[in-house]
Amino acid sequence: MQPSDIIDVSEADFEYQVIAYSQQVPVVVDFWADWCVPCRVLGPILEKLAEEGEGSFRLAKVNVDENPNLARRFRVTGIPAVKAFRNGQVVAEFHGAQPEPRVREFLRLVVPSTADLNLEKGWSLLLAGQPEEAEEAFRQVLDEEPDRSPALLGLCKALLLQGEAEEALYTLENFPASREYSAAQNLLPLARAMIQVRHEAPQDFENFLDSAYHRAINLVMRGNLEAAMDGLLDILRQDKRYRKGEAHQVMLALLELLGEGHPSARQYRSELASVLF
Repeated sequence: MQPSDIIDVSEADFEYQVIAYSQQVPVVVDFWADWCVPCRVLGPILEKLAEEGEGSFRLAKVNVDENPNLARRFRVTGIPAVKAFRNGQVVAEFHGAQPEPRVREFLRLVVPSTADLNLEKGWSLLLAGQPEEAEEAFRQVLDEEPDRSPALLGLCKALLLQGEAEEALYTLENFPASREYSAAQNLLPLARAMIQVRHEAPQDFENFLDSAYHRAINLVMRGNLEAAMDGLLDILRQDKRYRKGEAHQVMLALLELLGEGHPSARQYRSELASVLF
């Protein structure tokens, strides 16, 4: 007996079992036939992954010999053919027997995993100014996938926004090669500056710029990024090469921390450019 998430579908119930059902969860349709040898290879892989999915998607199996109208309707010219439906539409497909890793990757594009959902949640919480909750979401992703670089970057941002520079620095210094690597490197000067400022005593300051820089980094650690950037811009107006360019690098890190979607990011980028050039 097949699990309820793996069903045989015919022309009579396709509209309900696939089109309508895909409004709730994705439906992956396997077009197959008894005589098709590659279908016998692919079918068990799809069924195994559907069982692992525990309801995250439905697998609907369509025998093309018994349902030729469905095969024609969806332009199935060779089997096995797999088509994924969401909201009543085909959103992805592949043809021929594929190895399990490739099928898993296909499903990952179609069916958001728990880790995918937590990753999206984490970034949304960051944008909403809730770094503690974002940290929790990113850690849940990393519990499942320890090397997932978007979650590592998100975690570092959440930690820095809470003033927790030590863990962020360790992660940034050991960041895996990935599309997020450049962004991680941009954050490094900020993490290092936060740790350095913690060990500076006010009596060690040589001039008022040192005091202003110390104050700006402390504002970052208290989560007041915009006030910190205002302070850094004031420093750069007086000394563009302050601490051998450190203030400039920290300003760039703060822009990275804000993210392109932040309403103030464009304004601060423009102000930084006007100060430097």
